[in-house]
Parts: sequence; structure tokens; C-alpha cells
Amino acid sequence: MFDQLSGKMSGVLEGLSKNGKLSEGDVTEAMREVRLAMLEADVALPVVRDFVNKVRERAVGHEVLESVSPGQAVAKIVNDALIDALGGAGAVPLNLSAVPPVPVLMVGLQGSGKTTTSGKIALRLSQREGKKVLLASLDVYRPAAQLQLQQLAERVNAITKKVTALPIVAGQSPVEIAKRALDTGRREGYDIVILDTAGRLSIDEALMDEVRQIRAVTTPAETLLVVDAMTGQDAVNTAKSFNEAVGITGVVMSRMDGDARGGAALSMKAITGAPIKLTGSGEKLEALEEFHPERVAGRILGLGDVAGLVERAAETLDHEEGERVAKKMLAGKFDLDDYVSQINQINRMGSISGILGMLPGMGKIKDMLGDKEIDTSIFKRHKAIISSMTKQERKTPGIIKASRKKRIASGSGTTVQEVNRLLKQFDDMSTMMKRISKMGLGGLMRGMGGAGGLADMMKGMGKPGGRPPFA
Repeated sequence: MFDQLSGKMSGVLEGLSKNGKLSEGDVTEAMREVRLAMLEADVALPVVRDFVNKVRERAVGHEVLESVSPGQAVAKIVNDALIDALGGAGAVPLNLSAVPPVPVLMVGLQGSGKTTTSGKIALRLSQREGKKVLLASLDVYRPAAQLQLQQLAERVNAITKKVTALPIVAGQSPVEIAKRALDTGRREGYDIVILDTAGRLSIDEALMDEVRQIRAVTTPAETLLVVDAMTGQDAVNTAKSFNEAVGITGVVMSRMDGDARGGAALSMKAITGAPIKLTGSGEKLEALEEFHPERVAGRILGLGDVAGLVERAAETLDHEEGERVAKKMLAGKFDLDDYVSQINQINRMGSISGILGMLPGMGKIKDMLGDKEIDTSIFKRHKAIISSMTKQERKTPGIIKASRKKRIASGSGTTVQEVNRLLKQFDDMSTMMKRISKMGLGGLMRGMGGAGGLADMMKGMGKPGGRPPFA
């Protein structure tokens, strides 16, 4: 999401770091570039002005201009200013310190991802905190809205056994449904009641009146506004209007995995006063994360988000399976079943682009890729090919000859050439694994050839004719 802004900000700071000494003119020119980069990223003008003034004021101080590494000092100032603009250091957790059942009111425009986000929050609270959650749809206007939330609750409950949906009763008003939800929550021992209100295609007084009435009868501990990050400054304007009309305690930004320019996230706290508490990145129920301003600032400046990557790995990966495969790889006994296991692990982590964005220095590698997209469809084709093999073929691919290749290609809907390519790449990887087992990790790092080797490997995943990471 922040690729464009990240590339330009990193370029400005790199230029500063190359100078042994900085003058006030150098800083002024750099801030002009930063200002343009932020405006192009759709950051609100008052936020840009305040940001640039704050950085310039601190960057032209004697201690920076006369420091041993002034470029690094300016980078630290820019990083701190970004963190402030994004809401300050540290994530702001959901406030659930109230007498159960704690009401959580979800508001927003139609199409912002409000209902899906309600399901994601229910999963998060039930899975991480062991909360018993009741989901209630107050949307009596959109066809099948209540049924949609009910189906979401069933999906979440299949995972946690702690989430249910309020039974649908035809003819009730949103306020009546809200009262019934809280009454059910009290009687049946729920910890949290999530109230999913109706949205409109645009902000109108009828929508605001309805939300105000629901707030009055439920007194929610949290009023969360869900906004679509892809709408840019419209998301900020929506948040401002909701905050002025009904008061919000936090913002959830959906579609953070999209190609929006990132200005909404940078503008939200300054314009509305409400912190971004959670972000959604994808349709999967697990695709919801806390918003950490310092981590987002790090990603914008090309420093990555290693802490976030580690957290995601800890939550999604099967570590026992990972250790089993790692031992086989280091012993030079990696087979095609193990490769499929690794594909499944990668898929659990989310999109390849999202993972790369969390690694330090990935901006340069993305530049090397140019306009090429990372083609992950190759993984699906490889899984199809491997699933068409017998158990013996997966364990010992060396036995796969011409007739077997034809059968496998026919069974997987691919070509013999694709089967040959997979087998060749797997053979290359097996050879590499055997070398690793002999030379150790130090030899592996030397053999990879540094960042250039990694870039070359990733170029191979660009469309068309992409290659998987082990190629």
C-alpha cells in the first residue's frame, strides 16, 4: 500500500546520507521532495504542512547539521515524525473494560467491509482472549445482510466454538434488535456483543440518527468506524463526519493490502483525533491485525516490519511441520510432499508481496523487478502436478520417465513441459540442499551471492513463465 511513498521517502533519505555534511539548503530541498511525495500519496494538506515544518525545525538544529552522520540523524527525525502522524508509538488496543456483555458498535458506509470486519473481530477476540461473542446484524435494509452475518458467525464458530449470531426476527427495528442482542448477551453469558449497523452509499442524516439512537440504548464501550483504505481522502472525510455526528473511539481500515497510496492512514489521526486500532488485509477471517504506527513508519522508510512478520509467522505457521521439513532439507532428504507442505505454509502467511513489504530493504528489490508482478499461480500448478503423482513418485521423483510424465500432465491439466520444469527445478533444489548440509549456513550465505542473488531469484517469479522461490 505504501510502495510509492516508501520509494520516494527512501530515495530522499538516501540522498541525504551520501553527503558528509548537511547544509540548511540540503534539508530544505529534501523537505520539498518529502512534501511532494506525501501530497502525491494523497496525504491531507494540513498533515503534510505540519509534518514538513516539524521535521525541518528539528533537522536544521546545530546538533544535526554538525553531527558525524547528519543523514542518519534526519532519517531518525523523519521516522519519529511519521510515528507521530500515524498516532504515536504503540498499538491502541480495543477497550473492553466494562461489565459483560461489552457492546461494540460497528459503523461505516456500505461496502467498506463492516460486516466482514465484525466477523474478523469476533474471531480475534474468541481465539486470542477466549471471549464468548454474540454477533448481531442491525441492518434491516440491505437484502440478506442479517443472513450474511449469520453465515460469518457459523464460519468463525467452526474454528473457535465461542461465536454465535443473534437469531433473526423479522419486522424488528435496528434499535429493537440492539436491545434484544444485549438482553440475550446478559441471559446467556456472552462476554462481547458486536452490533453491526447498516451503512449507506453516502453519509445522510437518517443514517446518523439511527446510529445515535442505537448508541443511546446500548452505550457501547467501543464505536469502531470501518473505512476502505482504497478510497483515500474520502475515507478521512467519512471518519471526520462520523466522528462529529456520533463520536467514534477508533478506526478499522480495511483493504490495507490494496494499491492505495497510503495517505488516508497518515491523515486519519490528525484529522479525526481517533486512532487507527485495527487493519484488514484480505478476505480471510484471520486477516486482521493491530495497527502499530512505528512498524508502519518503518515500512514507509524501507526499514521493514520484522516484528510484524515474526508475529504473523507465530500465529499462522505450523512450527512442528516446519521443523520436520527443515531437518529433512538440511539432511538432503527433501521430497515433493515436503515441497507441498512449504507451499501450504507460504499460503497461510498471506500474499508474497505483503510478506516482502515487511522485510528490510525490499524496496530496492521491487525496483529491480520493475513492473513485473510476482506470479504465485505457479504454486497452484505445482500442487496440481504433484497431486497427480503416486506416493512413490513424490518420494523418489527420479523414477518419473516419459510415460509417467504424460500421465501426470494429463491428470493435472498441465503440459509435459511444465512437469519437466518442476522436476528440473526440484532436482536443482535437492542438489543445493545437499551442498548446504555439507557447507553449513555460512557457506549457504556466501553461495547465495547477496542481495543480487535474491533479486535474480525473484525476477524469475515475474509474469510470464514465473519460477517458485526454490528455483
